[in-house]
Amino acid sequence: MDGVLTTLADALAAGPVVLDGGLSTELEARGHDVSSALWSARLLRDEPDAVVAAHAAFAAAGAQVATTASYQATVEGFGAAGVDRDEALALVARSVELARRGAPGGWVAGSVGPYGAALADGSEYTGAYTDPGWTGRAGGGLTVAELRAFHRPRMATLAEAGADVLACETVPAAAEAAALLAEAEVLGVPVWLSLTTVVDEAGVARTRRGEPAADVFAMARGVGAVVAVGVNCTDPARVGPALAAAAAAGTPLVAYPNSGEGWDADGRRWTGTGGVDPAAVRGWTTAGARLVGGCCRVGPAGIAALARTVEEPGRAT
Repeated sequence: MDGVLTTLADALAAGPVVLDGGLSTELEARGHDVSSALWSARLLRDEPDAVVAAHAAFAAAGAQVATTASYQATVEGFGAAGVDRDEALALVARSVELARRGAPGGWVAGSVGPYGAALADGSEYTGAYTDPGWTGRAGGGLTVAELRAFHRPRMATLAEAGADVLACETVPAAAEAAALLAEAEVLGVPVWLSLTTVVDEAGVARTRRGEPAADVFAMARGVGAVVAVGVNCTDPARVGPALAAAAAAGTPLVAYPNSGEGWDADGRRWTGTGGVDPAAVRGWTTAGARLVGGCCRVGPAGIAALARTVEEPGRAT
């Protein structure tokens, strides 16, 4: 795009919009260490120009939305690394500035990762921290009120820094979705809600906690701040059932799966092989996806191929 001439919500009404891919994937490919508990958020402080360059690579590949390096940027996570609250929130705000610098003229999505991301133990793929019997702290799992308090500072900071939309992403549990939606209503800024899902033996999409995804998506119906709902960090082959479930929200849909490889949380490495089939992308847009892109292990080349698919004559809009 030469410039943002409309809101993202208006653009979605006109047809599909291309998201970027895995920011940490691109940073790692460029030789940067993203193995710490802060993941790509470490570079907000230590190597900000690297973040700008990664955003620019996705923009050059055709991405119209730059997702900030704030997925794992939380007050608690930075605090564990010796960064105080004021500096942590300043770094969250910086993530918006860096995205603007790397992808001028596009939309900026402020990444709001789940509570489990701050734990850096893979629990965003289980949502166990919402279970009353969770052993991760005295008193068990977090309540909706506690999750709201956790997400509030980052969401407010990203909004104040000028993000066009907040990407509430990789959400593994209904309780966390409820918390994010409640905070979005208070803030009054555009958000999308993206679950990470699995498909059961009956072909039903479920959250990583096992709740029917359709029930969670339905929570977004009538929430004025929500511009889209859908799925991310899910095997591309499992996106279809999730999008079918997401129709319960009555909004445009979002789909940005990972490459299909598996994450070994103990070894902190990806396993297997994968890729995003252009034919699958056409299926997502036909199903109502208006935000399409990639997540972990999907780099600029993958986004370029996806963008070409979206721009093909006769694509679904």
